[in-house]
Amino acid sequence: MEFMENIFSIEGKVAVITGASGVLGGSIARSFVQQGAKVVALGTKQEKLDKTVSELKELGGDVIGFVGNVLDIQGLETIAQAVLEKWGRVDILLNIAGGNIPGATLMPDQSFFEMDLDKWNQVTDLNMNGTVFPSYVFGKIMAEQKSGSIVNVSSMAALQSMTRVPGYSASKAAVSNFTQWLAMEMAMKYGDGIRVNAIAPGFFIGEQNRAVLLHPDGSLTDRSLKVIANTPMRRFGDITELNGAVQFLCSPAASFVTGVVLAVDGGFSTFSGV
Repeated sequence: MEFMENIFSIEGKVAVITGASGVLGGSIARSFVQQGAKVVALGTKQEKLDKTVSELKELGGDVIGFVGNVLDIQGLETIAQAVLEKWGRVDILLNIAGGNIPGATLMPDQSFFEMDLDKWNQVTDLNMNGTVFPSYVFGKIMAEQKSGSIVNVSSMAALQSMTRVPGYSASKAAVSNFTQWLAMEMAMKYGDGIRVNAIAPGFFIGEQNRAVLLHPDGSLTDRSLKVIANTPMRRFGDITELNGAVQFLCSPAASFVTGVVLAVDGGFSTFSGV
C-alpha cells in the first residue's frame, strides 16, 4: 500500500498552474494542495486570484499567487524568477489557461464566411501560444534541472470535427501536436527526466459552455442530447474527475509516459455511434 501511495505522489513538488482561478485550474489546484504539492497559482484578475489563493491556503497549502498573462513572455519570466527565489525549482507546469471566448463560436445560422476573424485570432492565440509561451519559460528551467513534467489541455474538438467552434478546435489540435513535439524535443535533448503530456477532457459543464449545453431552465439543449447519445457512460463529467488523470501524468507512476494525449471523456472519443 505504501508503495502504491508513493508511486502516485506529488508531495513537495513545485507546481505552476496557469488559469488557477478558473473552474478547471481551481479544481486541480485544490487537488494538488491536498496531495501536498507546493502550488504557484497564476491568474489574470487580482480579485479572483486572491480568493483562490486564500481558499487554497485554508486547505493547508503552501501557495503563492501571481497575476499574469500567459501571452506575456516578459511577465512570465519575472514570475519564474520569483518562483526560483522562493522554492529553487519548478517540477510541474500545468497549462490550464485557455478555452473558448465570446464571439468565437458560430451561431447555428452563421456560416464560416461570417466568422469574426479577430475572435479567431484571439482564441487561437489564447490556446496555442497560451500553452507554448509558459512552456518556453518554465520548460527552460526544467531543461536546466533535467527534470520536470508539463501537462497541457487539449480537447475532444481536437480529435474530431465539431460544429460551431472552428477557432477553438484548430487551436486545441495545435496543442495536441505541440505536446507531442515538445515531448520529443525534451526527451532527446535533455534526457528522460522531462515529460510532456496532455489531457483531452470530454464534456463538462462550465461557465464557458453552459449556454451551449443547457437551456436557462437547466434542461439539455439539442447539442447536449447529441453529446450524451455519443458518450457511452451517458453523462457529463464532473470537473473533479480530471484531477486524478493530471496527478498520474505528473507522478512517478508515469515515468515512461510522454507525448500522450489522454482522453478523459466517458468513452466519447472511442464511440462510433453504432
